[in-house]
Amino acid sequence: MNQTLNTDYQNYGVQETNPLPKGYHEAVTDKIKRTVYWKTPGLRITRLRLLSDPGFPIWDVSYCTGFIGDEPVGVSLPFCQLSKRGWKKDIVNYAKKDGVFAKGIGILTNVSTLC
Repeated sequence: MNQTLNTDYQNYGVQETNPLPKGYHEAVTDKIKRTVYWKTPGLRITRLRLLSDPGFPIWDVSYCTGFIGDEPVGVSLPFCQLSKRGWKKDIVNYAKKDGVFAKGIGILTNVSTLC
């Protein structure tokens, strides 16, 4: 049985930043065969999805995806929650501990939020 997800979040009173382009799941998500840690050489992160509720001070990480070369991959991160205030700083601090150049792998610029 095929189910279609309703992604018209405006009907539910939530706000989304950086929504997925049409066809993203078929072109990228459905082709992911493996998950790599964010320290993996050659990784370029193309999406970090953060979820929360209005008024709640924490973002939950829903998923993170990227590419190694032309291969789409899931990305494992060393965190599952980030502060709404200062989430970029939080990511940079985790990155420094792991020897990752956060800006260089794209995690700071490819963020989508749903709140």
